[in-house]
Amino acid sequence: MASRKTTVRLLAVPNVSEGREEASVAAIGEAFTGRGAARLLDVHSDGDHHRAVFTVAGVAGTLAEALAEGVGEALRRVDVGPGRAAAQVGRHPHVGAVDVVPVVYLDLALRGAACAEALVAAELIGGLGVPVVLYGELGGGRTRAELRRGGLAGLARRLGAGELDADFGPAAPHATGGVTLLAARPPLVAFNVELAAPAGMAQARRIAALIREGGAEGLPGVRAMAVELRAPGASLAPGGAGAGGARVGGARTGTGRPGEAPEVVAQVSTNVERPGEVRLAEVVAAVARHAPVACAELVGLAPAAALEGFPAEVRLRGFRPERQVLERALAGLAGPP
Repeated sequence: MASRKTTVRLLAVPNVSEGREEASVAAIGEAFTGRGAARLLDVHSDGDHHRAVFTVAGVAGTLAEALAEGVGEALRRVDVGPGRAAAQVGRHPHVGAVDVVPVVYLDLALRGAACAEALVAAELIGGLGVPVVLYGELGGGRTRAELRRGGLAGLARRLGAGELDADFGPAAPHATGGVTLLAARPPLVAFNVELAAPAGMAQARRIAALIREGGAEGLPGVRAMAVELRAPGASLAPGGAGAGGARVGGARTGTGRPGEAPEVVAQVSTNVERPGEVRLAEVVAAVARHAPVACAELVGLAPAAALEGFPAEVRLRGFRPERQVLERALAGLAGPP
């Protein structure tokens, strides 16, 4: 009897340190799928974070090559080297032009395939001249936060001092592409909660410290940080400050005139690493105990279970269920790429 070949479908969620140049984001997205080896399910770009998150679906044996194609295009378009102007730096911590490349397995039976594909991707990316450092289960349990501590300069120092070795590629960071962090992992959910006025960055920092795992009100598997955003209507003038305010990481502060509306808003940005245990409604409730919530935002895709019980009164900005509910997005794929 002839055996039937099993198609192993995996996801990858490369995060690129470019969220402002639409042409660059589009070109990088096309590169991830240009040879037909993968499909682009979603792109989320953000000018304040200065980051684009791509959700790519492919099959084991071809996904790694698609990821390397996208990384190659990003290296041609994104510069995270030391010569950048301050205005080019976003609010999200990063160490590379392609900052992280997680290969995602949707159930434990696919874990081995995801680990193998991630290692092939790491070798291909390293061959482009970018050091690849593994994190998570492939990296002995070390975390992205540990590796990003001190930014790219801090990571470069540790690599140069021999405190840490690149797992693939050269020993020193790429001149413009920095370092790429790579892992194999189950799905997580990137989820942002925006605070309503008059809450500001002090409250956002306090809330993030309280609700992250290990905090006084910590939610299991939740990572959280405070991020300052431009308020709706506030300008982001290229190359300098907008009229009347100083630029702060892509946002303008107010001029301080009496009665003027604030031009920055505070966000609690989270990664929910165990969405089967913590639903997004619980994250919203944890934030709302300490400050009014204006709206929320899903970055990329989330399993349907993570969205169960989400409060109807909280607007989920830009949410597209057909593309952002993981099960629905995968159901829309007709066969392998």
